[in-house]
Amino acid sequence: MILGAAALFLITFVLHFTSIIIAAARCWADQRYEVPPLDAPAVSLVRPVCGTENYCEETLRSTFNLDYPRYEILFCAAHAHDPVLPLIERLIAAHPRIDAKILVGDDRVSGNPKLNNIVKGWRAASAPWIVIADSNVQMPRDYIQRLLSTWRPGTGLVCSPPVGSRPNNLWAELECAFLNTHEARWQYVADSIGLGFAQGKSMLWRREILERAGGIEALGRELAGDAASTKLVRGMGLRVRLADRPFDQPLGARTPAEVWNRQLRWARLRRASFKAFFIPEILTGALFPLAACAIAAGSIGVSPISAVLIAGTAWYGAEALMARASGWHTSVRTPLVWMLRDLLLPLLWVQSWLGSTFVWRGNHMRVARPQTVG
Repeated sequence: MILGAAALFLITFVLHFTSIIIAAARCWADQRYEVPPLDAPAVSLVRPVCGTENYCEETLRSTFNLDYPRYEILFCAAHAHDPVLPLIERLIAAHPRIDAKILVGDDRVSGNPKLNNIVKGWRAASAPWIVIADSNVQMPRDYIQRLLSTWRPGTGLVCSPPVGSRPNNLWAELECAFLNTHEARWQYVADSIGLGFAQGKSMLWRREILERAGGIEALGRELAGDAASTKLVRGMGLRVRLADRPFDQPLGARTPAEVWNRQLRWARLRRASFKAFFIPEILTGALFPLAACAIAAGSIGVSPISAVLIAGTAWYGAEALMARASGWHTSVRTPLVWMLRDLLLPLLWVQSWLGSTFVWRGNHMRVARPQTVG
């Protein structure tokens, strides 16, 4: 048991610090601006919308302020009475030089409401390059060129994970703790070793690649469109790549239930779609490594409390350096919410195996339900 505890401590600490170095190198904050290429290709931006949320006017307005010479915007809503549509109409009227339109309709091609909403935008897109971006992504002025510059031979899809910013309460800071130095970090590590996973917040497709694989409807083969995208791209012998310096998702205020339910939904989707990768997730937080540290220290006559304090300071200190280097949100409460996150991670992992249902924007869904395409 003692040798096992020592081995667990050493392995997890090496992985932790290695992952931080890798991700910090990919997410390093700088003011570098990507200039559009001289032969900039036409790009269609498809933004599915559903209701209003914190900072939605700001994030949607950012779509109109991009420094890119050839792009159109297609806002997709499932219903004509969606409360966000008057805001989008005002934004379109305020930017008459931008080619933007609203598409309304619900194409039932899958059990995924978001995909059903996107279908009409994909079909209406006029450009060979299509970006699908959630409405809560804050787009910097060089958003399109940063995605395009990530594309290289052998690429099938370029994505970017969300980075939580501007939290207005403790629970939104907890969401930052999950999104930023935990989830984004491990996604960049996976991408850096050639195992990139699609992330539905920002996705750059080359139309002919997805059409060759069956079209937008092919993403209905999995309940999670990003999981379907990952499997589809890999099945074609291509790679999913992540753009460096991920894009912000301003959060505002959150409730404990919102944070827990969102993380549980994602955990159940990962468990259903990528079980072999999901199983070791229980070891990614600090809880088990620090417990192993205490056991190993006690076995050689060192105070377990002192050992845990030293190891914990190093663990979270490295995470803090990564957040600072990346320009991500930190506050005096950040170490506490990181610890709370790591206490919740094993609970989320266990809970993900105890059910298969979740609610997304009022839609009751089940991850184990077979999906059809048609």
